[in-house]
Amino acid sequence: MIAALICFGVGLFMALGSVPLIRRNFQGFDSGARSIHQTHQTPISRFGGLALAASFVLVASIALRMSSVPVRDANSLALIFSALAMFLLGLLDDIRPLGARKKLIGQIIIASVAYWAGLRIESFRIPGLGAVVQFGGASFLITVLWIVALTNLINLIDGVDGLAGGIALMLMCLLAYVGLGAELTFAVLCSAGMAGALLGFLRYNFPPAKIYMGDGGAYLLGSLIALLTIQNSQKGTVAAALIAPLFALALPIIDVALAILRRGMKGLPILRPDRTHIHHRLLQSGFSRIKTVLVLYALSLVFLVLALGVFWSDGRWVPFLFGFMCLTLLFASRCVNFSRDWFAVGRVVVNSIDLRKESRYALALTQWLQLDAERCASLDEVWDGFGFMARKLGFARIRLIIEDSRFRSWQRESLPCISEDFHRTRLDFNIGNFVAMEFVADPLQMDERRFDLLSELAAEAWLTAAARWQKLDRSSLPSGALALEKCEGPTAEQKETYASS
Repeated sequence: MIAALICFGVGLFMALGSVPLIRRNFQGFDSGARSIHQTHQTPISRFGGLALAASFVLVASIALRMSSVPVRDANSLALIFSALAMFLLGLLDDIRPLGARKKLIGQIIIASVAYWAGLRIESFRIPGLGAVVQFGGASFLITVLWIVALTNLINLIDGVDGLAGGIALMLMCLLAYVGLGAELTFAVLCSAGMAGALLGFLRYNFPPAKIYMGDGGAYLLGSLIALLTIQNSQKGTVAAALIAPLFALALPIIDVALAILRRGMKGLPILRPDRTHIHHRLLQSGFSRIKTVLVLYALSLVFLVLALGVFWSDGRWVPFLFGFMCLTLLFASRCVNFSRDWFAVGRVVVNSIDLRKESRYALALTQWLQLDAERCASLDEVWDGFGFMARKLGFARIRLIIEDSRFRSWQRESLPCISEDFHRTRLDFNIGNFVAMEFVADPLQMDERRFDLLSELAAEAWLTAAARWQKLDRSSLPSGALALEKCEGPTAEQKETYASS
């Protein structure tokens, strides 16, 4: 206990001391121009993962010295280098986006190296029966899948201030607690130290966040959780070591699984970011950022208790706890009034064929617009091409809001007027000089599901094409790059209309 508290304190003070230094020295690097899918509205440094990595290196060094396992333990060294390799992969993506395919290949390579270094899932004991299943040749595939899945899981839920850090903190506390009564191992001390580091990091990451962990921090935490559970299960210090973390991560696992399923049914890339996660739904329902995080913390704490139940029962209570977890999810989704949206898989299945066609068509137009942007002499020409795309998709009007209360609009020529029953939505992104984009569509031409999908794809297409033009033109995107009109921004009545729709 004393050794674990020492590591906890080291991680805490290292994070508290390093985050201000990173904020001062990396002010030029921010997440303000990353994606329309992020929920923040102001540029904030996304290099907080450096503080977590520095804390991990210090904690791991102390843990190696204090643990009863010799420093030459190959598994502990493999864990350290594998986690740092995942961090560097995410850090490179923070500096310059690598693309989903390159990141996935890099993660598989790192996970494979960890497997060959000795961090393996070779067997599994069936809860309640006591029978042990040997994986044999499938051990490599299962180990790599486990590491890559948990690494990406933490990254995918990092969509609102403090959420990923808080859930990772609960996991680290779980891993530290379940190993306290056993041999003083590196995994226990490292988990305790990273729990302290995450607590210190949340001092700056809790809403309103002053820094983000970025892909580097998310990859470090996700891979650490995966590798620590593997090491614990190998050393026999944690009963049901591979099941308990799954219960603690039940909320993000189900959320991400449903989001990926919906993307696949809509014909969108599986790894494409979107606004269908549970925290997005809560924000869209009117919850504040703080209330959203606290609600998800409370739900995650319930699942953490269930994970402890798995540990205390040595896996015998898994069926009962799993049933209780499902009931908790259904009750919680009903309490926040979006169960129909969150579990709308059945409704999406019925319309998946049409939506997949619409998605493929919109993505093909997006690719054309990007290529056309390379041939345009001005941003006005890119906007003309975007108007062609909007006409093909069936929109009635699109307005691009620029800073200083100016805008550029496109409207279908044959449209006589826009009535109150038209679909309306506003996507705020604050990327460069672009503040938001407003979409209007005739309900006779486009149903609500198609409108929501195509609005997001169209906004993403414009930002991508504008960025492509900017890169080739080697210039910035000043507000004067487009012929603009002057406006006072949306009125209170318009804002209420957008919010209600």
